[in-house]
Amino acid sequence: MADVEVASSSGEHPEVVEKSDEFPEPDKKRRKLGKSVDGKSVKLEQRLGGILCCACTNGHLMCAGCFTHLLADARLRDEVATCPNCRIEISKGVASRNLAVEKAVSELPAECQFCNKEFSRNSLDRHEEFLCEERLTSCRYSRIGCPWRGPYHESKEHESVCVHPHKSGAEVMETLLVMDNKLEQEKRLYDHIFDMLNYEKVIFNDLQMKPYRTDEFMHKLFYETSRFSAFNHQWVVKARINNSQRDPALSSEREMTYQVKHVVSTFLLILKTKTTCPLSMSFLVIRGPFGDMKVTPKVDKFDFTDQDNESPYVRLALQDTAECNRLLSCKAINFRLIMFLVSK
Repeated sequence: MADVEVASSSGEHPEVVEKSDEFPEPDKKRRKLGKSVDGKSVKLEQRLGGILCCACTNGHLMCAGCFTHLLADARLRDEVATCPNCRIEISKGVASRNLAVEKAVSELPAECQFCNKEFSRNSLDRHEEFLCEERLTSCRYSRIGCPWRGPYHESKEHESVCVHPHKSGAEVMETLLVMDNKLEQEKRLYDHIFDMLNYEKVIFNDLQMKPYRTDEFMHKLFYETSRFSAFNHQWVVKARINNSQRDPALSSEREMTYQVKHVVSTFLLILKTKTTCPLSMSFLVIRGPFGDMKVTPKVDKFDFTDQDNESPYVRLALQDTAECNRLLSCKAINFRLIMFLVSK
């Protein structure tokens, strides 16, 4: 099921915002995601391309992306999600895939986004990826800086006159250095993680965050785990949406940040020696065995003390806004937290 990032938080069918490109394609070759270039409505079979579900008990249909978006908006507004057609309550518990309609839609002809010819949906993906002569492709010399993108059937002609293979070594090196810097950053991250795995004190916990709201006039949405134990201390993980924006439901761009909190327990301080030096902690969030969060590993570090027992909120590196919406539509968020304690 493909998640689609949308640019509206209302219950209506949102329009997709097309980003300008340095080398724009001809209008007829642009992907048709919302409305056609001339403003006319898109065909029904094009709009019903995703997985369909019976969103409510009355059998009204909704695509998976819109269904998830409605549930996420309801979570942010502290409201009950309702069907946009009959206003009956909807949830993941009552929704079910309508395989009959999905099968009927799959048999309808679909138009190639590049050449505008019609193919069966079963063969469309292969045609667009490998066979279509109008499909967008990059120059074979893109790795040394060529920005050209165009139809596949024009690629040979372009490559025969492309100037990048004839550039000097110094000019090519500038492009390669940019790529090398990006790869070096990724390498440093994973080297750092592997290095921390050599620490004497390493622990992981499979956690579950559940939503709750504050008692303020404008209720703010937070997520929090139960207390868990690590290194003879009690901890809690908290998360918030869009850095506690006043009304994140009005924003089309959504992100989640989280913090790790050292819970000072009188009972533990009595039984254990009190912290005489900061707990220098590195930590990262990964999907874990019980979750399906699409998150990029990112190591954060903080020194916990008795006076400063909460880390700052750090960005949870989710794939995109659609992934954040999907997590918001769930009753709980499962993940694995890995913690590394630096011995003093």
